[in-house]
Amino acid sequence: MVRVSGPTLTDWLRARDDETLAAVLRARPDLATPRPADTAVLATRAGSRASVARAAEGLDTFTLAVLDALLAADADRAPVPLRRVVEHLPPGTPEESARAAVDRMRALALAWGEDDALALPPAAREAGGPTASLGRPSPTLEHADVPALVEALPEDERKVLATLAGGRPVGRTRDAATVLPLAQAKTPIQRLLSRGLLTRLDAETVELPGQVGAVLRGTPASVEVTEPELRTTTRKAALVDSTAAGAALELVRHVETLVRLWSAEPPPVLKSGGLGVRDLKKVARVTELSERDATLLVEVAAAAALVADNEAATPEWVPTNHADLWMAATPANRWATLATAWLDLPRLPGLGGLRDAKDRILAPLSDELRRPAAPVERLRVLDVLADLRAGTGVTDPDGLAAVLAWRAPRRGGRLRDEMVRWTLAEATTLGLVALGALSGPGRTLVAEGAAPAAKRMAEALPDPIDHVLVQADLTVVAPGPLEPHLAARITETADVESAGSATVYRVSESSIRRALDAGRSAADLHELFTTKSKTPIPQSLEYLIDDVARRHGRLRGGAATSFLRCDDPALIAEVAASPTATTLQLRKIAPTVLVSPLPLLEILDDLRAAGFAPAAEGADGQVVDLRPTGRRIQTPAKALRRAVPRTPGPDQLTDMVAAMRAGDRAADSRRGRTVSAKSGSGAGANTAETLALLQEATQAHQAVWIGLVDAHGVASQRVIEPLRIGGGILEGKDPTSEEIRRLPLHRITSAALVESES
Repeated sequence: MVRVSGPTLTDWLRARDDETLAAVLRARPDLATPRPADTAVLATRAGSRASVARAAEGLDTFTLAVLDALLAADADRAPVPLRRVVEHLPPGTPEESARAAVDRMRALALAWGEDDALALPPAAREAGGPTASLGRPSPTLEHADVPALVEALPEDERKVLATLAGGRPVGRTRDAATVLPLAQAKTPIQRLLSRGLLTRLDAETVELPGQVGAVLRGTPASVEVTEPELRTTTRKAALVDSTAAGAALELVRHVETLVRLWSAEPPPVLKSGGLGVRDLKKVARVTELSERDATLLVEVAAAAALVADNEAATPEWVPTNHADLWMAATPANRWATLATAWLDLPRLPGLGGLRDAKDRILAPLSDELRRPAAPVERLRVLDVLADLRAGTGVTDPDGLAAVLAWRAPRRGGRLRDEMVRWTLAEATTLGLVALGALSGPGRTLVAEGAAPAAKRMAEALPDPIDHVLVQADLTVVAPGPLEPHLAARITETADVESAGSATVYRVSESSIRRALDAGRSAADLHELFTTKSKTPIPQSLEYLIDDVARRHGRLRGGAATSFLRCDDPALIAEVAASPTATTLQLRKIAPTVLVSPLPLLEILDDLRAAGFAPAAEGADGQVVDLRPTGRRIQTPAKALRRAVPRTPGPDQLTDMVAAMRAGDRAADSRRGRTVSAKSGSGAGANTAETLALLQEATQAHQAVWIGLVDAHGVASQRVIEPLRIGGGILEGKDPTSEEIRRLPLHRITSAALVESES
């Protein structure tokens, strides 16, 4: 990066303080991997084409306009003053606004230098917009009245110039073989070459001079200096949090339903990957959600490693053993697991159900929904809401999309606006956003992480209640979230009829029989409703419990392979005479005993379908629950890994900057006698000559230049003053910071004595 005048990017970075260098590494994390050995390496990376293009993607609309103005002023070829940059901006643009934009680029190391000598890396021209791709200026036009020359051209020559000005300033033509005098020129290109309004590069290439391109393109009529105003509405923060808490409880309940559904009936994995339309509709029907919300539900459950592809010969989507741990956690922790999984999800659930370019439906959980940039785009949406005061929300998703488009017009692609709408809708379903505002738990999740967010959600959730309201129509109303033990007992005895802020359960003969099958007695059920209901128990419920309990368990079965026994020979005879006995291969071995070679669970199910009420008993004669607990698979290790790379932390940045400073000092030091590891002996080889030189420097109290390779194979250099050598460690003092360093001898690749400046 040779400059005509002014400091290079390396010189400018060296002159910055440690906080500025750390800010550059934080804002452009790609520069930090692998660790730069010194500021020269940092400057080289910062000026590379890929890194410059990546950094330019994050610039706002006005800063991009200033970048284009810098390029129009050829700041990538020679330093230019700020006033020249302002000349290439729309008339009336405040110089202070341009300076603020330049400061933003300086903070990213996209631009450097003082206001009177601003510079850009050469790769910036490719990162600029169309208005910045001007050709090199022509020395013959420096003092010419270019606008007048262009205005006087005939139509065919103006058309050639306009074509080059509208795209790349370089074109190929056979008319560039020679530059003829104007009188001999016949074609428009030959005449333009003779006038000096085109520059000949070689026999087949011409270039539009920068002065001509600037005239033809002109200065933009206007540019938005500030971002569009965001229309907002304000509500009480407590209302936002309570609404979000309700959404979180609904989310947790729906995921529990999904896990139970797929435990009993795992859906198949499509041959092309993903979940079939029929299985998605079933999830939507069972959970009473729309297909779009059902898509979000299965995507989040998979991202949280609660369900996974079992990768069998006939693959299915099966809950993992991690799902059992999740269901045993508190509602707040369960919500935090799901919300974090969505935040880091490198996929777009909003694409599910849409069609691709070949008119094929994009299936949930398929690779077609994968978008690695999705987590970054989600955070951009939530960051806008996080900048607002608590309780303040947006009224129009399109307005939020316009703000994000101004802040980073090059990000998002063709789905940019749709992603904003999808993110708001999904965040609302997950309880991160409510009433258009970022909830307290959502704000904590974005800023601090999952554990603090779970604690914040626990505070927002209503306190668990220890009672229900039994109604005369055999419904049980839970006026809020129940205590875990009570919720399990009620769910065991009744079926959910409707859910919301208050959950309604219905007691039926089948639900009571389910509780009895699980080992409960009629007395247990009477006690449950008597002690936990704030309303009187209707007689109809008492009669129903007693009636089902009286018939339940009179007929008992066991494995013999299977057997049925009853104290009443008449009932055994009735079962043996029924059509079901033939199907079940029941055989009487005693007046009160029947046996069958079929599994007991199959026998009990068929007898219940025939109108009997058998119960299963264990070896001790007690009622046991034979219902299947659901299938599980081992949680894939890759499913628990975070998908989003994180910016280096403060301590890491501090270490990187310190290592770069040491590398700078090592690079600047004058080195005398040098030794290094022998060729072919490996990076960590420690020759006798190297050890002898280090011992010599230790005795002479002379600084030494050290070349190192760390555990990741990254090379670096530093200057230290050796103090002692022993135990495979070189201990020395950093001559600038006075800090003591301990360097493993096997990591040292070379060493040199540092000569004094005198």
